Amino acid sequence: SQDFVVPERLQGAGFHLRMLRIHDVVKDYDAVMSSEAHLVGFMEPGSTWPRGLTVEENLIDLAWHHREFTIRHSFAYTVMNDDESRCLGCCYIYPSDRSGHDAMVFYWAREPELDQAIGEVLRNSISSDWPFKKVAFPGRDIAWSDW
Repeated sequence: SQDFVVPERLQGAGFHLRMLRIHDVVKDYDAVMSSEAHLVGFMEPGSTWPRGLTVEENLIDLAWHHREFTIRHSFAYTVMNDDESRCLGCCYIYPSDRSGHDAMVFYWAREPELDQAIGEVLRNSISSDWPFKKVAFPGRDIAWSDW
């Protein structure tokens, strides 16, 4: 709904989530490319993203995410350490294209040990702060073969 106030910041232990912006391109690109091995196929089976991704292509992606957030179509959050010197991962909340779910959510962490903590912060916010009735976490709570 248009009166829903989108959370600007979600706080975790030693990290926070906030809107992904074009100004994050250098730190985001570093996080994406250092995580390439576990990101291939992460949001869509068979996808080769981010293999071969250039800084320029990443900037285009970030601009798209930034705009989508501002028009309230989808919401990409960067995960930053407390002083914002390092990007630790990313979270994406998209409208679902499947009946029975009104949103689908993806998240990844640069360091595997952060994955659970980021997931907890994001899942807690979605269940308490967002107006969704049923949220899917494809590739996590729902096997890709069932999605």
